[in-house]
Amino acid sequence: MLQKWYDWECKLFYSINRYFDRKWLNIYFRSITHVGGATFSITAVLLAIWLLQDEWRDAAIASAAALAFSHIPVAVMKKMYPRKRPYISLRHTRVTKNPLTDHSFPSGHTTAAFSVIVPFLLYAPALAVCLLPIAVSVAVSRIYLGLHYPSDVLAGCMLGTLFGIASFSAIL
Repeated sequence: MLQKWYDWECKLFYSINRYFDRKWLNIYFRSITHVGGATFSITAVLLAIWLLQDEWRDAAIASAAALAFSHIPVAVMKKMYPRKRPYISLRHTRVTKNPLTDHSFPSGHTTAAFSVIVPFLLYAPALAVCLLPIAVSVAVSRIYLGLHYPSDVLAGCMLGTLFGIASFSAIL
């Protein structure tokens, strides 16, 4: 059964990664992926805390807490489940120059993106129209760029969402 899951996951991975040569997709996914990176996500939440007021500021604080605390299980899971990245394990994977070399599971970029947006979505659900596509794009970019399997980004989505909900509940 695990083999069937892995085969299905590889098939889904290839169905996204095969478009790697598309110029506009490359521009989009190589840019949007950085939204889940440490520099962008940390800067964004710190600016939000500094610039926003009242409950919006509380949502930003919840976002920062979710971002910080969600990366503890990410670091632990990467050590406990040392899964090789797809570009290392799968033949014919298309990947960027100088790819990451740490373990694949779970996706830290996806975790960051969801942990940052979920508190804002809970505070102002109408923001889902613009924020949810950004987080989903970060998740898809990780597969598109050959750096993660679909289950890596699904786990990151779940971790970020859970920590976003918990932080929001604790702060607001």
